[in-house]
Amino acid sequence: MKKVLFICHGSICRSPMARFVLRDMVDRMGIGDDFVIESAATSREELGNPVYPPARAKLAEHGIDCRGYAARQMKASDYDDFDYIIGMDRENMYYMKRLWPEDPDGKLSLLMDYTDHPREVSDPWYTRDFEATWQDVNEGCRGFLAEIGIE
Repeated sequence: MKKVLFICHGSICRSPMARFVLRDMVDRMGIGDDFVIESAATSREELGNPVYPPARAKLAEHGIDCRGYAARQMKASDYDDFDYIIGMDRENMYYMKRLWPEDPDGKLSLLMDYTDHPREVSDPWYTRDFEATWQDVNEGCRGFLAEIGIE
């Protein structure tokens, strides 16, 4: 069982998009039962909120359902509960390292570090470019799967 936690600021755009995209990928491969995939926020601003409507629309455009989702904040126990804790940008990593400063098991990473072009995942909250975020998330999730030996 591989346990993956995606992290972003409010957990209503990028990290839930990554969560549901990776879930869709592994389900289509027939290995969904081998994964626990969640997402969480570094902040408290959006706790309990669903996926942001334009992000939800982008997922739906690709046949991905995210109904029933509610944003939650990352917590100290997540380090023990997940094998991979993956942030969307450097600010997320800053807060991840504040909560887990030691990272003895090397669980913390950025999603786009699993690609040939490491960078931050485009933040649609500011850019309003949900297509760019969709592309980043897909590239990052494919790279992550390749990194763990699943193609």
